[in-house]
Amino acid sequence: MNNITTDCPVCRGKNTLNMTSKTEKIPYFGEIMESTLLCSDCGYKHSDTICLEQKEPVKYTLKINKDKLNTRIVKSQSATLSIPELGLKVEPGPKSQGYVSNVEGVINRFESAVATAMEWAEEKQIQENALKILEKIEELKTGNEIATLVLEDPFGHSIIVDNDAKHRKLTEEEINELNTGFMTIENE
Repeated sequence: MNNITTDCPVCRGKNTLNMTSKTEKIPYFGEIMESTLLCSDCGYKHSDTICLEQKEPVKYTLKINKDKLNTRIVKSQSATLSIPELGLKVEPGPKSQGYVSNVEGVINRFESAVATAMEWAEEKQIQENALKILEKIEELKTGNEIATLVLEDPFGHSIIVDNDAKHRKLTEEEINELNTGFMTIENE
C-alpha cells in the first residue's frame, strides 16, 4: 500500500490530502489499482478502481428475457452497454466506474436513466418516447418482451457470465468507434 500526502485541490489546504493506493488481482479484471483521496480539512473524498492489465477487446451479446434476469454481468469502467431494440446505450465517460451486477440490475439502471431524462425533458415528444421505452422495459422485466443486451469492451475486462452469451473479438473498426472514458492526447 502506498500513502502520499499533498495539497488539496478543493480547499487548497497544505498537505491535507492523503492519497492511498494498492494493487491486487480480481477475477475477470486481472490486476487492479484501488486509490482513495481524502482531505483532512474539508472532507473531500474520491475513490477509484483502475484495471492495470489490457486483455483482448471483446463483444458479448445475450438475448434477454425473464429467465435471464439473474445472469451475472461484469462491466469495467471502459465498457459500453446497449439494448438496441429499445434504443438504449450507455457509453463510458471520465467518471465511469466498473461494477458487478446482473441483467435485472443493468435493466434497472437503464430504467432509472430513462425516467430521469423524462423528468428533465421539456418537449412532449421526448416525454412520450421515454414513456414508451419505460413500458417496453417493464415488458422485458415481466417476460412479455425479448431484447438483446450488448456489452463491448475495448480493454477486455468485461464479461456476461452465461452459457448462451455469444462473444467475439472486436474488430479494429468497432474499437475505434467506441468511447473508452479515458482522455487521450494525440500528437499531430
